[in-house]
Amino acid sequence: MRLIIVSGLSGSGKSVALNMLEDLDYYCVDNIPAGLLPGFIAYTVRTSEPAYRLTAVGVDARNRPEDLADVPRLVAELRRSGIGCEVVFLRAENEVLLKRFSETRRRHPLSREGIGLQEALEQEQRLLEPVAGAADLTIDTSRLSVHELREMVRARVVDRPGAGPSLLFESFAYRHGVPDDADFVFDARALPNPYWDPSLRDHTGRDAPVVKFLDEHGEVAAFLADLVGLLERWLPSLVRSNRSYLTIAVGCTGGQHRSVYLAEKLAAHFNGRFGQALIRHRDLASRRHE
Repeated sequence: MRLIIVSGLSGSGKSVALNMLEDLDYYCVDNIPAGLLPGFIAYTVRTSEPAYRLTAVGVDARNRPEDLADVPRLVAELRRSGIGCEVVFLRAENEVLLKRFSETRRRHPLSREGIGLQEALEQEQRLLEPVAGAADLTIDTSRLSVHELREMVRARVVDRPGAGPSLLFESFAYRHGVPDDADFVFDARALPNPYWDPSLRDHTGRDAPVVKFLDEHGEVAAFLADLVGLLERWLPSLVRSNRSYLTIAVGCTGGQHRSVYLAEKLAAHFNGRFGQALIRHRDLASRRHE
């Protein structure tokens, strides 16, 4: 039996995630009152009915604060009883959420007379803090398309092998902000930058000319070796603590060359060692000048 609790901020993509799980044969229920979760689980997940073998429920901020605060205890209890329970929390940057609500012209679930959108977002964040703190996987959807979010749910949540965690190696551009859902963040901006070679500027860290350029620099090899050594030292401890999801982020200035190269190298090295290794290049498509 497997239960996935999907929560997150309004406008962050909870419905998209649940729809994807439903498409992948999960029995899904959205907007269930948190206080009814124990009864719902007793009726579905705790039975031997095959239809509920894979179940996902959506929980949002439209609940009593005490019921939301009780979710971490319920999750721990389910795990002690042998039920595989995971919490997936979706979020997005405040400016992105404001823009999404403006574009869709939808009303925020917590907005009412005297409470504007910004205040509703802040109230929602406070209410969901207990659930966010209990999340096994946090997904920042600020720069994800609907298709990318669906694919991430499939790759990280549904296709994750039961024997190990899902490792995501993510490259990013510091100029666009640090991914706040990362467990490890490494800064590659001190390394030689292929951008300053005009013949390499339009290539990326996945292309052979850039790979050759970075391979030939000793400090790049030393930096990569240090990252590998640190992760090999600490990943086993995290795996033993039953972490289901780990995100290792590597950043450079523009997110096109150095960080991409390192994320590819790290994923190739660790794939299969502690679990499934995935790669995401958050800012690779932006193609903005460094």
